[in-house]
Amino acid sequence: MPTPRFSCSVSVQALPEQTHLEQGLYAFSYTITIENTGDVLSQLIGRHWEITDARGQVQVVDGLAVVGHQPVLAPGQSFQYSSWAQIGTPQGTMRGRFLCVTEACEVFHADVDEFLLADSASLH
Repeated sequence: MPTPRFSCSVSVQALPEQTHLEQGLYAFSYTITIENTGDVLSQLIGRHWEITDARGQVQVVDGLAVVGHQPVLAPGQSFQYSSWAQIGTPQGTMRGRFLCVTEACEVFHADVDEFLLADSASLH
């Protein structure tokens, strides 16, 4: 039986132009690379993120996989999703999942493991 599978990798970068220290807002861009490692054509149709700052304040973001675009990935294909987040501390975490559907209308999740949102200067 065909198996839907995805692997996800992440890169993060501080966004100084969107960081407003006077308001206690720190901004980070992130790029998630999603690769279809299964053997089934799959479409990314939605996303769910949980963003947590160092004080434990949680933001939940739900929506379409990519605004205005729901990519279809054949086995072996990959897609990059880029966005940004603002949190109330110079460090935080983010995790989530993409909602996917196969040609056979099977629904499953492509999980993005928790990753660190941090300004590299704050890690020294």
